[in-house]
Amino acid sequence: MSSKLIAIVAGVGAGTGASVARKFAASYPVVLMARKPENYEGLVNEINSSGGKAIGISTDVSDSKSVDNAAAQIKKEFGEDVAAAAAIFNASGFGRKPFLELTEEDFMNGFKVSGLGAFLFSKATLPLLLKGVDTGSKHPPTLIFTGATASIKGSANFAPFAAGKFAKRALSQSLAREFMPKGIHVSHVIVDGVIDIPRTKEWMQGAGPDAKMSPDAIADAYWNLHIQPRSTMTVELDVRPWVEKW
Repeated sequence: MSSKLIAIVAGVGAGTGASVARKFAASYPVVLMARKPENYEGLVNEINSSGGKAIGISTDVSDSKSVDNAAAQIKKEFGEDVAAAAAIFNASGFGRKPFLELTEEDFMNGFKVSGLGAFLFSKATLPLLLKGVDTGSKHPPTLIFTGATASIKGSANFAPFAAGKFAKRALSQSLAREFMPKGIHVSHVIVDGVIDIPRTKEWMQGAGPDAKMSPDAIADAYWNLHIQPRSTMTVELDVRPWVEKW
């Protein structure tokens, strides 16, 4: 495990975020961010009790003061010279309602986490990723954004969700063009399908084996992005189960 470099995961919950945290914790100390401490507390204890290093920080990624506070806590825990090997933005806003029933608040609530949150997270973590380049990280420091079907296709009744996801994808593309020449691997992952978590247990009954996406398999895909060499960086990755219609 590297003691000089950390990995930061925003949007830690019962699915992809937790699996990504476990995967990266095998190689780096990890910082877990979620708005509610109950979303990361058990995982922090699990990683620390198994020989890893993890801290959790209650963070509202759509609030600049909250993100700044998280950045300050990271430096307090790991030192002013802390550098990042990876930063994964898995947080997501949501909003499902017929368009003419949407209020301005509805729209902004769906957009703020995915769109504004991705911006604030990037502002906070890119300086640490750049330090990762300078400290000679074994793998290119990596910034990964979790996208969805809505990143490329706005469906009926999902205007706030799609607007945020489109914004996140556009931000990822812009950052890739600016920061990849500086040594940072920026990638956007389109997670197209139902993720197999307790909340979706009863969904898609009879659809066949592996019809839902394994969060551990998604985490493996994220790790594989992280270890790609500078000569072969994937800027966007689509992952979906074999039964998904797209």
